[in-house]
Amino acid sequence: MEIRNIGQIGIPVKNLERATLFYQNSLGLPLIFNTDTMAFFSCGDQRLMLTLPEKEDFESHSSILYFSVDDIHTSYEKMKSEEVIFIDEPHLIAKMDHTETWMVFFHDTEGNIQALMSELST
Repeated sequence: MEIRNIGQIGIPVKNLERATLFYQNSLGLPLIFNTDTMAFFSCGDQRLMLTLPEKEDFESHSSILYFSVDDIHTSYEKMKSEEVIFIDEPHLIAKMDHTETWMVFFHDTEGNIQALMSELST
């Protein structure tokens, strides 16, 4: 067996309609299709699946998604205008050689923590 890549990333939600609007409108991700219990979005080469958990065990587990953007400050301001709730402000995480890594964390409508990140050449 050889794992080639990640096929999709699942995000548990409590209210599918509210979460779909957030990921579509506030984050600007294209909706691929949806069902009564799931919504699928395109994010570059990845597919995100918002899902009403099938079992109680899956209700509170989520990974932090780091959405890569070219200009973290502009994206931060645009998303703030869309009423996205940020935990902090864009900040420098690391500087390696001629690259700076910047991040900022926010909540989606379902209480999951997500992030924006930019890698800038200096």
